[in-house]
Amino acid sequence: MSWLLSRPPTKVAPMRRVLPVVALGLTYVVFAMLLNSVAPVILQSMLTFGVDKAATSTLDACKDLPIAVTSLLVASWLPRLGYRKAMIIGLATVAAACACMPLLASFTAERFLFVAVGVTFAMIKVSVYSSIGLLTRGPKEHASVTSLIEGLFMCGVLATAWVFSFFVNRDRPADPVWLHTYWLLAGLAGAAAVVWTLVPLDESRTRAAEPQTSQRLSTSVMGMWSLLRYGLVATFLASAFIYVLIEQAVQTWLPTFNNEVLNLPVAISLQLAGVYSGTLAAGRLGASLLLRYIRWPTLLISCLFMAALLLLSVRGAVGIANATGWSSLSAAAFALPLVGLFLAPVYPTICSTVLSALPLRQHAPMTGLIVVFSALGGMLGSFITGRVFGATDGRTAFMLTLLPVALLLMALLLFDRQLRKPSLARPDAA
Repeated sequence: MSWLLSRPPTKVAPMRRVLPVVALGLTYVVFAMLLNSVAPVILQSMLTFGVDKAATSTLDACKDLPIAVTSLLVASWLPRLGYRKAMIIGLATVAAACACMPLLASFTAERFLFVAVGVTFAMIKVSVYSSIGLLTRGPKEHASVTSLIEGLFMCGVLATAWVFSFFVNRDRPADPVWLHTYWLLAGLAGAAAVVWTLVPLDESRTRAAEPQTSQRLSTSVMGMWSLLRYGLVATFLASAFIYVLIEQAVQTWLPTFNNEVLNLPVAISLQLAGVYSGTLAAGRLGASLLLRYIRWPTLLISCLFMAALLLLSVRGAVGIANATGWSSLSAAAFALPLVGLFLAPVYPTICSTVLSALPLRQHAPMTGLIVVFSALGGMLGSFITGRVFGATDGRTAFMLTLLPVALLLMALLLFDRQLRKPSLARPDAA
């Protein structure tokens, strides 16, 4: 990140670029924690509010559907509103929603909170990525800042389970004291909003291009859906949809599995679920090195086979008697968290591959489709797994994820075949 410390050739002081990047990072950390709080909230809601698994399985839909819908609509007015102003509004909204949670203390309030998080995250993601372009000069700087922001997002994901477990009453897990977590989240969101009121962000280039942008955006949604007629794009979106379905199914219900199937205390169940986020991060970093030497189909197919083997081990999972700490956990307790290590490389690899295969003018609509199908996949994965978990047991629910793993394997093989054989199934060939 030497570009942050070096003096730019313009008259803009280095700190005028450093401070917005810091604000972007803080904003992304807040939303990483809110978006990935579904898993601990499901477990605690069942204990505190007495709701069943079928009801809690709708929480992912409460955030994912608003993300999908808002991402289709937000681009038409967000440049006119202003990225900085949009982030202040988004952060202030979730700060207020978080502050209401300990006061209302109900499952209905949780649902409204996740709706607010979904709507505002769609605004935040567009604003963050657009702001990176305003703050950087050239592809190398853009890639550097994007990697930093995404790395901070993963830090927020890793912190979520530990933060929630800190507020859990270990003697009485049903105690609503865990709702005090939202005071902390409200404070972080409010602090980030205040930071943005103080940090400058030069959006003059966006305003200068506003007439042309508005004209293009009038047909952006139609242009987005027109990509679906190409076989390559359809196969990729199927792959992305299935992948997110698997990832979110495991991530959302892993704390409940740890608590009900492995008989682990609530606090340890949440912390162990945090290991899953850690393996996702490690898997993506490791894949970035391995892909220099291994073709992506070979790596991803090998990873899926390893993930399937770990999922098969769930069948023999048994409760852990008298587990009081990490030292008393068996190797079986780490089987599901390790699935993330092998699932992790799939999503960023196929996203990068499909964007590289498309002309630059189609990257924006393709990104919109990625957001929509990813949100729908995450929602469906959590919903189906929750229903199966409630009707049968955790072992059956996670064993059934082997079916989408097999479908993902077939989709990746077809995707690779379409990439290697130019045809009218590819937009660039057409």
